[in-house]
Amino acid sequence: MANSTSRRDFLKIAATAGGGLMLGFDWFSAKAEITSVISNAALAAGKTEFNSFLSISTDNIITIFSPNPELGQNIKTSFPMVVAEELEADWSKVNVVQAALDTKKFQRQTTGGSGAVPHSWMILRKAGATAKAMLVEAGAKRFNVPLDECMASNGFVVHSKSGNKLSFGDLAEDASRLTVPKEVKLKDRKDFKLIGTSVKNVENKNIVTGKPLFGLDFYREGMLLAMIQRPEAFGLKLKSVDAAAAKTMPGIVDVVSFKNNVAIVGKSTWQINKARKALKIEYEREGNLESSADHDKIFSELLNGNNTQVRRKEGDVEAAFKNAAKVITSEYQCPFLPHNAMEPMNFFAHVRADGVELVGPTQTPASARSAVSKLLNIPEGKITVEITRLGGGFGRRLMTDYALEAAELSNIIKAPVKVIWTREDDMAGGLYRPAVRYRFEAALDTDGNMVGYKLRGVGMNERNPTRENNFPSGAVDNLLIESAEHRTPITTAPWRAPITNFLGYAEQAFLDEVATAAKKDPVQFRLDLLNRAKTSPAGAVRYDVDRMIGVIKLAAEKSGWGTKKDVSQGFSVYFSHASYVAQVAEVVMKAGKPVVKKIYAAVDCGEVINLSGAKQQVMGGIVDGMGHAMYGNLTFKNGSPEQNNYNKYRLIRMKEIPEVEVFFVNNGISPTGLGEPALPPTGGAIANAIFKATGKRVKAQPFVLEEPFKIKAV
Repeated sequence: MANSTSRRDFLKIAATAGGGLMLGFDWFSAKAEITSVISNAALAAGKTEFNSFLSISTDNIITIFSPNPELGQNIKTSFPMVVAEELEADWSKVNVVQAALDTKKFQRQTTGGSGAVPHSWMILRKAGATAKAMLVEAGAKRFNVPLDECMASNGFVVHSKSGNKLSFGDLAEDASRLTVPKEVKLKDRKDFKLIGTSVKNVENKNIVTGKPLFGLDFYREGMLLAMIQRPEAFGLKLKSVDAAAAKTMPGIVDVVSFKNNVAIVGKSTWQINKARKALKIEYEREGNLESSADHDKIFSELLNGNNTQVRRKEGDVEAAFKNAAKVITSEYQCPFLPHNAMEPMNFFAHVRADGVELVGPTQTPASARSAVSKLLNIPEGKITVEITRLGGGFGRRLMTDYALEAAELSNIIKAPVKVIWTREDDMAGGLYRPAVRYRFEAALDTDGNMVGYKLRGVGMNERNPTRENNFPSGAVDNLLIESAEHRTPITTAPWRAPITNFLGYAEQAFLDEVATAAKKDPVQFRLDLLNRAKTSPAGAVRYDVDRMIGVIKLAAEKSGWGTKKDVSQGFSVYFSHASYVAQVAEVVMKAGKPVVKKIYAAVDCGEVINLSGAKQQVMGGIVDGMGHAMYGNLTFKNGSPEQNNYNKYRLIRMKEIPEVEVFFVNNGISPTGLGEPALPPTGGAIANAIFKATGKRVKAQPFVLEEPFKIKAV
């Protein structure tokens, strides 16, 4: 087979060679297919730029730039859809191109915090509407008719009375000479044609045919490859390295020590990995070499100690608990988790005398440029950043450490280089979701009303482990939320739905405990609390009560809450990243163990841009939340993670994924977050369903290590 053979070609050849039947079909022939990406040179030929987001060429190709990093959240499809909607473009004539970092043309070229669409919604709409207004004006002038007799439709400007029309390509040059309007009228949502429909990912074809899209695919003639050996435990530092044997091995160009790292530079990853094993490295202790058993002791001490920070306090908490008819107390705990992006960390850097070129998968390209500028003392204006598609991120690629490694190494060896992490590097030397422990307390009066609420959380590395203004804050008259912190040498960082990824489960599982103790239906118990927050709030209410009530009622209705006899249902609802998600999990017993059969999700994220992409986001968040709640477990021994690859770290398997049904609230408000909000409620819904099925509470993750599973994680 030739080196240029694609994966798709390989599959065809393999099927033929094996005597199988290969049926030909075209996934990409449906109307509104996105045309293939064209080169920058081709874009420059005959194109007219209307603003930072779009240009129109004389051959009627509309190029829409997507500025934000694409890591699977479908932003490269949904952003252009918004522009095309207001532009009245013919979607089949739209070409989508990933924009490089440009802080002068674009704002917030960042993917994180589920904030890309909420931030850019109006900017994108105005970009499309402005270009449309200019095209319509150009058309009216060309037809020599009043402006109000012309309109844009499906890539043309149409004169309503005569039916004459001109394509956007015909009018682009004329329109570009007009004064850009300061104010434009945006479409009424009832007139949307693209927004709210299901549109295929613009990169589907490139992905399934193996086109080089990701950072690991990036290649530059003459570049070198490198892997970096980092300390084998958190709390160690490099003492000495003997690289004599490694340097003599085939394909190895150099071995370089910098900071706490040893970089092996060569021509292929296979040769580099072999040479890496020949290194003789000594480390010395620099800090504590912590184990998971140490964290258990530390958490207990901090939960029982007085060194806490009050995050929110309402009413007379002490009196409420002293006079309570019943007090419920529970502790919930979770382990460290790696981000486990499908594509391990990698980055390309070429440090030259006249500037720096950076290429790779990053959620924060501006931060990467700024960090490299500071590291090398080179002005940001001399540093370019090209954003590749990201093979997952989940918060890990908000960090710039791997980009800095590439830049620093390129500067040392005076050559272009791509640094590649192995899976073991990624899991053993990454930045983790920190382990957390919470203690909850609730005070009930004689009628089963929650009159007091306490939460104390133990976090790590100066991260507040609570969300003190989230529900049920504002719904309980007497409330105390506190936090304590532990400083650890184990590096931690945001992990998908930071803090709430576990807090959502713990809070919602505890509220079910309280509802059970109060002898109330879990759904009605929450609705009663929300009604109290609406009619007689206890302090500030930082969430939208009506939106939360809306998803609760929708999830209960669609799932047939409380009406089914053959399944055990568990409920959960959570507010995060300005969106609201309620879930009902259904569990059945098989071979004496609980199995998740189905999850219903009701989502209020405002206007849904791409219906299929939005459903995939919600379903992906649920699968991620379920998988890590039930199976994910990263433990440490003397500063080293005990799981450094998938032979020891358990992920959810395809056969374990339940049916997921998603329903969106159609309220017409501007979009709010969607990349993360579906994950936090999932663990709670499942844990509450497990309790309904077994009578046992699951209070620690991963669930498979707890009752009623009685099985060990693989």
